[in-house]
Order: sequence, then structure tokens, then C-alpha cells
Amino acid sequence: MARDDDALITRLLSTPLDDLLGEARARRDDRFGPLTPARMTYSRKVFIPLTRLCADVCHYCTFATTPSRLQAPYLDEEEVLEIARAGAAAGCREALFTLGDAPERRYAVAREWLEARGFSRTIDYVRHCAGRVLSETGLLPHVNAGVLDEDDWAMLRPVAASVGLMLESTSEHLLDKGMCHHGSPDKVPAVRIASLAAAGRARVPTTSGVLIGIGETARERIEALLALRDLHKAHGHLQEVIVQNFCPKPGTKMSGAIEASEADFLRTIAAARIVLPGEVSVQAPPNLNDERLVELIDAGIDDWGGISPVTLDHVNPEAPWPEIARLEAVCARAGLPLVERLTVYPRFVGENGWLDPAIRPSVLRLADAEWLGRDSRWSPGVADRAPGTVHAPLGVRHEGPVALRLHRILDRAASGITLAEDEIAALFATRGAAAQAVVEAADALRAEVRGDAVTYVVNRNINYTNICTHACSFCAFSKTSSKAGYRDKPYDLDLEEIAGRAREAVARGATEVCLQGGIHPRYTGDTYLSILRAVKDACPDLHVHAFSPLEVSQGARTLGMPVSDYLSMLRDAGLGSLPGTAAEILCDDIRQQICPDKLTTGEWLDVVGAAHRVGLPTTSTIMFGHLESPLHWARHLLALRNLQFDTGGITEFVPLPLVHMEAPFYRKGQCRKGPTWREAVMMHAVARLALHGAISSIQVSWVKLGMDGAAAVLAAGANDLGGVLMDESISRAAGASHGQLAEVADMRAAAESVGRRLYQRTTLYGEVGAQAHRQVQGERV
Repeated sequence: MARDDDALITRLLSTPLDDLLGEARARRDDRFGPLTPARMTYSRKVFIPLTRLCADVCHYCTFATTPSRLQAPYLDEEEVLEIARAGAAAGCREALFTLGDAPERRYAVAREWLEARGFSRTIDYVRHCAGRVLSETGLLPHVNAGVLDEDDWAMLRPVAASVGLMLESTSEHLLDKGMCHHGSPDKVPAVRIASLAAAGRARVPTTSGVLIGIGETARERIEALLALRDLHKAHGHLQEVIVQNFCPKPGTKMSGAIEASEADFLRTIAAARIVLPGEVSVQAPPNLNDERLVELIDAGIDDWGGISPVTLDHVNPEAPWPEIARLEAVCARAGLPLVERLTVYPRFVGENGWLDPAIRPSVLRLADAEWLGRDSRWSPGVADRAPGTVHAPLGVRHEGPVALRLHRILDRAASGITLAEDEIAALFATRGAAAQAVVEAADALRAEVRGDAVTYVVNRNINYTNICTHACSFCAFSKTSSKAGYRDKPYDLDLEEIAGRAREAVARGATEVCLQGGIHPRYTGDTYLSILRAVKDACPDLHVHAFSPLEVSQGARTLGMPVSDYLSMLRDAGLGSLPGTAAEILCDDIRQQICPDKLTTGEWLDVVGAAHRVGLPTTSTIMFGHLESPLHWARHLLALRNLQFDTGGITEFVPLPLVHMEAPFYRKGQCRKGPTWREAVMMHAVARLALHGAISSIQVSWVKLGMDGAAAVLAAGANDLGGVLMDESISRAAGASHGQLAEVADMRAAAESVGRRLYQRTTLYGEVGAQAHRQVQGERV
């Protein structure tokens, strides 16, 4: 052993326990940086005890048994699926396959059962069942199948998001006669270390751990942790290390053994947090320690492991799971919000090469922007009522302490100071009481800046063509040609139809018409001018809010002129303002994945800045909930803030959550299901804070969130409900179910539900003439 490690062991065993626990807590709380909020995680799972037969005879185990005590050596496929379906119905995301080591090596009945069904080994049957669970229920399998070689680990990758193999101990003397691992060849430390190394070479996210109190010495516990540290240093594959305390069980050879003391247990947990890299989580099982949950938190753990609302812990059936709500309350009091994760940890989803392409779509469907578990079944555009309310925008009101460093960020934002990228990302990452503090700060700032008015505009959308030369992976609206066979047929409105729709809009009280379309291969800069002139000739007083920066860029390019000159032509022809769409995410690494042939970040900012300089105001947007992370959101907001300080022409910020249902890249399994409800709320709240002093109006899209969802977000920093739209076809094409038209009465009800008044505005936030206002108030829009 290296001299440094020997010294480390001495320190970990001799340091006063309280001091060691304090060091572990500090490492836990800062493991992802000083600004990233600390939290506790768990996985909601269902146990599938595929077989209770085992080639080993560990003297403390009640899980493994003999064939005579079982109706069948293995669960059959339908039994497996029945358990998995019950788990899925209860909201689980993980299916934990737990079983003994290769029972076919020991029992003829196991070999015969497998052979009758076309399998030669238990692990082959495991893979088959995991594949069925994955494809038929959507649960992510986590496989604890004992010692395997590299080929077996690799074979599991397409059907198992993660795997597990407890190291337990590196103590050789536990193999001696009379000790717990005597007669258990798979418990030889070198064998288990070799198997864990093979999992690393196969690039499978792996859970391991130590079992303390089975006869090992205090020094050997630390040596086992160091062995796990070294395995991770070599392969980077350990996602969590479990520190599990042995509990004597009746009916076993160790039923009378003495457990490790609480002090020894807590010291080992703290040592694990100190020894292991910060990216590796430290877990302790809550059901074995229900009476000391607070002490485990104080020892430095950050994860509770898998908790099942459906099945018991088949390895420790005498220990029931704590209620998740109670666990949540314990964590909240410690200032660590409880967050559901997936069986595979976030790092392994975000980094390339860890998830097999076959299982990645299933992981993405369950993941949020931090690659943790989604907070509900809700997604933008669904017909279900939003989880949040005007009294609790996040869905529930959270209690618990909030870190001083978060209050400092909120105070800086309220003072109009430009936040740093990591500060904004930290706001997005808040959960529980901290997230509630962000929402409340945002709404207080909204009241200070915008007062109690909720505004809206009476407008009509005219999408003049859905034919587009671009193939953006998120867009379900555009069609590639007039011959494309899609659900919505390609179309290209003529000028008379466009003008007629504008006249209808004015007749129904509209003060604005919003014109946008696909990038039609035959459109030139003159085409857009013709569309603009047709509308202005038909309705001279109508505000024309038209042409995305991408369309402007195309128009200028086809005429061979600078963008600023073309924008001046559009302005002189009657254009009033531009929609700040086609922004998506203003980070080129994401744009390369979702819209590689569109404008780059710099080009989009240049077009919008040029519009401002020739006197054309614009809105600004973000399209979020697909492949990007909170860090990308932070960069996007800062890009808009900096642009606004430079040119000053942005009227509002409009978060546009991805509606995933018909999005091409979702249908191919390449993106998430749009933002979660918490993320949708936080986007509006954090935008209010991060853009304070630059952009004062934050709009919420009732099309994406529903009117009830929009009302909840009005209590989280938003002040504007956008337009009544009349014809909204882009979100509808993507699968949104909230309609193409908003009633003014519904908008008024939304505003009044948060104690505010609704006011009609113009596109540029001016007052509406009395005649137009009376027309809208007097009839259905």
C-alpha cells in the first residue's frame, strides 16, 4: 500500500468522529462546486427477484435459498412483467433485477429450467427479461447479477441502464472456515475486483459498495473503500458506493453476530465521502436505518438508493421502506431537498459513450434537464391540468432553510447586477425551499417593475407556408416540399388569402398580425416584401409583426444586400417589429445538434441587433426542454441581456417550452419530453431575475402550458399572456392540445386568479385605442 494511503487510513480512523463527520458534510455540500445547490437523491424502483438460488452460501444471507423451498427456480416472463407493470403504474422508473450468483453452476434444476426455455445461463435469461421490461413497460433495468466477465457486462448494455456488484470487503480472512464467506467462491475479493474492473472496461455505469460488520476490521473497511476509489480512477464507471450495515437475521449462521456500532458505521460513511471522488455518490440504505436518518445525512451521504412503493426489499424483507414523504421532510429540515433520480446517474447520461444507443431513448423519455427524474407525467402541450397553482406555482409549497449563498445571488439580481453564468445556472438548479425562494423573489421583482397589470395583445397568426428547406429536428410544422407525405399537407398561401386573413383579424378587433413561415425554396426578399405590402394595403393601420431573423437573413441573401439594408426596406414598407424566434438555444454546440443549417448564435444576434439599429423592435425567445442543460439556459439569457444593453430593442422575453409529441427528434428517441413543470416555472422566474434591468416583460405561453398553467406562472414572475392568436398552427402541429384561440374572458380569469387586472396592450406595449378595446371586450375574439 502506498505511504499516502497508509497515512490516510490512520487519519480516518483516529480523527475525532465529529470532526470527521463535519469534513464529510463539507465535501458533500461542495461536491459540484460552491454555487451548485446540494440535494439528496433516490430512485423510485420495483424489485424483481428473478431467482433466489445462488452458487454461494454467505452465512448472513436470507435471500438465497434452496430449490425445495421454491415453486420454481426462476420467475417466468409473465411474472416478471406483472411486477414491472405494477411498478410502472405506481410511478417507478427503475426495475431492479436481484438474484443469486449463477445458480446453474450449483443446481441441476436451474440448468434444466433454463434449457427448457432456450437459455444456457442465468445471465442470458436476465438479459432477455430486462429487454422485455424495458420495451414493454419503459422501466429502466438495473441488474445485480453477481460476478460477470467483460462480455457479459457488454451484453447487458443495450437493456440495462446501470448494473450493480457489491465489493462488500477486501478482507481475505472472511473466506476462512467459520467466517461469513467460507464456501462462496464469488466472494473472493480479487474475483469481485476483477469483475468490477471488467464492468468499467465495458463502460457500464456501476453501483458498488461495502458491507460492514461481517467480521472485517476497521482498517479493512477503509481498504475496501480505497480499492473502489482506485477502480473508479482507472475506469470512471462508479456512480455510487453503498455503505451498508450488516443486520443479523434469524435463521442464519450469523444470527447472533454483533453489529457494527453506530459510531463505526457513521465513521465508515464519512470515510467513504472523504476517500471517493466527488462525482461518486455515497449511499446508505434508509430501511436498515430508519431510526437514524438524520445521522446518516450528517455523516455525508447524498443518496438513499432505491425505494419501492410496490415491493419489499427482498434482500432485507424484515426492514420496510420509509415513506417517501417522511424522507422528504427529514431531508428538507436538513436543507437538502429530496430529488428523484434515474437508476443511471446524470453524468453517465450527459457524457458520450456510457449509454448504449438502444437504451438511450428510454432514458431521455424519463429525464429532466439535469438528467434526473422528471417531476411528474406532465409535459408542455398535454391536455392534463398543470401541476402548479397560483398559490403554489411549483405544485407544492416547500419548507426548510435556504443557503445564504442563494440569498446573495437573489439580492444581486434584484439590484440589477449582471449575474455570472454559474450563478444563473445555480438558480435553475434549485429545488424545494430554495426553488420556492427563487420563485418568490422573481414575483416580488415583477411587482416592483411591472406592477399588478397582466397584459395581452389581440392578434392573429398567419403562417403563410409550411414548406421549408430546413430540417430542424424539433419542428413538426414545416414540410420539405409540396409532395411530402405528412399528416398536415404542404401549403403556400397566395397574397389574396393572406390579405383576407388580415382583414378578418381587424374585423375581430386585432391590433397586430404575426407573419411567419417556413423557409420556402422559392421565396426571395421580394416575396417577403410582397407579403408585407399585401397586408399593409389591405389594413394600413394594422401593426405587422413579421419575419423571423432566419427569414430576414434569407431575404437579404437572395437580394444580395446587407441585412441592415434589407431591414430598412422592410421598415419603410410598413414592418412594425420582428418576432425574435429561430433563437432556439443561443449556444452553437446545441444548435449543431438540433438545427445545424440555421443561423449560428452570432448570426442570430447580428440580425436582431441590426433590426434594433434601424428602428425595428423585436421580441426574444428561447426554445427549451430537449437536449440542452441549465448552463445553456444561462448562456442564452446572458446573450440576450448583453444584446439588449447594446441595442435596446427587445420588448419582451418569451420562453417556449418544447412540445414534444410530434417533434421528429422525439419520435426518433433523440430528445427529452420537453421541460418538466418545475423547469417551465423556473425558466420564467429565473429570466425575471437574470434579465432585470434589461428586459422588463416576461411572457408566458398559454398555448404551451394551458391557461391554468399560465395563471400559475403569473405568480412566478411573468406579467404578460401574449396574444389571443386566433390561428396558432406551429404548436398544434407539434401536438399541443390547448387550442388555437384564447378567450379574453379566460385571460381575465387567469389574471384575477392571482389578484391582478388584465389590460389590453399594443404590440409595443402601448395603450389600445378605446374603439378597438370596446370591440374586443364586446365579442368573442
